[in-house]
Amino acid sequence: MSDKTVQCVKLKKTALALAKAPFPGELGARILAQVSEEAWGQWLEHQKMLMNEYRIDLSDKSARQLLKQQCEQFFFGDGSNLPPDFVPEKH
Repeated sequence: MSDKTVQCVKLKKTALALAKAPFPGELGARILAQVSEEAWGQWLEHQKMLMNEYRIDLSDKSARQLLKQQCEQFFFGDGSNLPPDFVPEKH
């Protein structure tokens, strides 16, 4: 856990920053600089749903690229798309 804060691009507020970039490269650095721990947690839940709905195999390079694109859209675009047949769980 970090004691640094960022102006979170997703939550539109100042919040705790990630302790380190979630992955290497430009997108990882951008996420570290502009995404809070809370928003990253939201992405992880969204990513889990995408992986389950699309039955993503992380050993497949094109599947990892799809997740990376969805991650970028989730934080810096219009949001990540929900799968066409997705029905949220009712609690």
